[in-house]
Amino acid sequence: MRSPLPPYLPIGAIVDLTRQKRKAGSSERPRHATRGANAVTERIGFVGVGRMGSNMVTRLLAAGHAVTVYDPNPEAVAAVTAKGASAARSPAELAAAAPIVMASVPGPAEARATARAIAGAEGVEIFVDLSTSGTAAARDIAAMLAPSGVAAIDAPVSGGVKGARDGKLAIMASGPAAAIARVKPLLEVLGRVFVVGEQPGLGQTVKLANNLMSACALAITCEALAMGVKAGVDPAVMLDILNVSSGRNSATQDKFPKHVLNRRFDFGFANALSFKDVRLCLDEAEALGVPMVVGAAVRQMLSITHNMCGPQADCTEMVRVVESWAGCRIGGGQSEEKTR
Repeated sequence: MRSPLPPYLPIGAIVDLTRQKRKAGSSERPRHATRGANAVTERIGFVGVGRMGSNMVTRLLAAGHAVTVYDPNPEAVAAVTAKGASAARSPAELAAAAPIVMASVPGPAEARATARAIAGAEGVEIFVDLSTSGTAAARDIAAMLAPSGVAAIDAPVSGGVKGARDGKLAIMASGPAAAIARVKPLLEVLGRVFVVGEQPGLGQTVKLANNLMSACALAITCEALAMGVKAGVDPAVMLDILNVSSGRNSATQDKFPKHVLNRRFDFGFANALSFKDVRLCLDEAEALGVPMVVGAAVRQMLSITHNMCGPQADCTEMVRVVESWAGCRIGGGQSEEKTR
């Protein structure tokens, strides 16, 4: 069993409150913000403008904020600069232009790399990791940024691309209270903010648990629907019944009706990312001494889906694995079996 993670740093070591000069009730405006007719305009750096990040940047721009972006994909950058964002050539250059840096990146390696890149940048005050990067990474990032006086907030999001586009994400924030209060108006542009606590990584812990539960719901729904179809039940009828019964879940209510029965497999969340999230969750559970028997089985299902359907597969393509084992097909449409 892995050794427990090191204890988190005290909040005082992470946030230099004298540097932030943000006392409750103070009338002093931050030097990096300008006040328009109805709101304060912030200068924000944003790393990662893929499917999630681009929608979040679009909402921040629409709210009147000045956003500078960085992404290694020039096409992704061009899509948001066309909407009014500025572009930086590196995370460090981006951090020099904005006191608040946000990131929406694939995983812990990219989140750590972003934090390292901005650690020495003059002027950056707060780093907000919107990615699902895991508890260990959140603690590492807080420790990495503390010597520079940069407050680290882990604020992973749930709600998918549609939630990002509509501003209806669930945002699970943990970090220094003063820093969270400072960025909360920005996060509220993106969705509903839940403050989990001040300890680094608590937001990540809740997000990992959520994603594990979502993956479990998908896996068991694949198996249950395969059983029904093999017995002769119409899958649409079965879903209608399940969705007014105690077995209803996110897969029966959303993924299967909208993305599986039509054989589109276009939910928009990659199986590879789900696999990463469940691995991170089980790593955290192991460090805490919490058994994850069901979680381990779902991790294996995600691994098999990755191997059978390929690294670009949508998470809903897990059903293909179960279909191949059960010898059935769930849903209609013309045959479009993929060779990967």
